[in-house]
Amino acid sequence: MSRREIVEIGNPVLRERARDVTLDELRSDAVQALIDDMIDTMRAADGAGLAANQVGETVRVAVVEVRPGNPRYPYKPPVPLTVIVNPVIEPLDDEVEQINEGCLSVPNLRGEVPRHVSVRVRYLDREGVEREEIRRGLTAGTFQHELDHLDGTLFVDRVVDRGTLTTWEQFERFHRAAFEERARRLVERVGS
Repeated sequence: MSRREIVEIGNPVLRERARDVTLDELRSDAVQALIDDMIDTMRAADGAGLAANQVGETVRVAVVEVRPGNPRYPYKPPVPLTVIVNPVIEPLDDEVEQINEGCLSVPNLRGEVPRHVSVRVRYLDREGVEREEIRRGLTAGTFQHELDHLDGTLFVDRVVDRGTLTTWEQFERFHRAAFEERARRLVERVGS
């Protein structure tokens, strides 16, 4: 396992739609090593998720994990390590919440993104087993963020009110407390 370089906004690979992974590919040493590298890379960067595009690979693989005490996202509820391959997300209703997001591929920038509050996620795990889960709240937003990456979309593309864009420093100074309160209420209302 090793850490890979996280590509940043402007790199064309972030705008490519990743291709599906076959079961044979998923079981290959190369894809299993990619998954391990993505986990190491995400953890080293204190991320909540990482898509293969972000390390220069255009396959539909992403990892999501929020460890307790994550310094980048201390307000996010814990999410156990989840490897998602060929994911499909379906909103369960029309409820949308504005989530303040950042991205490892868009350093030092955050903004408000409308995200569905409740989604169904269908995917293969790293062993090729079909999974289906309901994800809600901030966790639903994280899964939508990673699926966007696999479709070649960055969070800045989804920011409706450009006035919400802020650096991390200014987010910490002026906006974090209000967002954390909104996030806390959302988690209390719908769960993670």
